[in-house]
Amino acid sequence: MGIISDTHGLLRPEVVPALKGVQQILHLGDVGKASILRELEKIAPVTAIRGNVDREGECAKLPETEVVLIEDKQGVGHYLYMLHDLKTLQLDPAAAKFAAVLHGHTHVPNFHTKKGVLYFNPGSCGPRRFELPVTIGFLTIGTDGGLKPAIVALMQ
Repeated sequence: MGIISDTHGLLRPEVVPALKGVQQILHLGDVGKASILRELEKIAPVTAIRGNVDREGECAKLPETEVVLIEDKQGVGHYLYMLHDLKTLQLDPAAAKFAAVLHGHTHVPNFHTKKGVLYFNPGSCGPRRFELPVTIGFLTIGTDGGLKPAIVALMQ
């Protein structure tokens, strides 16, 4: 599964080949232009939420949050909670039995686990902000059934 955020109206040419072969793409907001989602849909099905810059047009109609189910080969499911800004989280993901919280907004790529829940920010693959790298994320299910996050730098 490919995970991206904060395109801010720019779909870099490096993003498309990097996502080739994924089964699904999750966009964590600040899309900027609906045409980006249409281009991504040529690669794989897209689930997208809106971010704070998505105030007009089609992107303004995207949901603020979304829940996605991914399953391993044995049919064991993992629920993923998508929101743009982690500071707006209004639930306890562990109590809600979410396997992961996927978020963007800060443009800082990182992941950590807290109370058994993976918190994953793929960073930004849109316009460069400050000295931060241009990154995307991948989420797979390992042979042990656990979620395996990865961050890939497209540009340093």
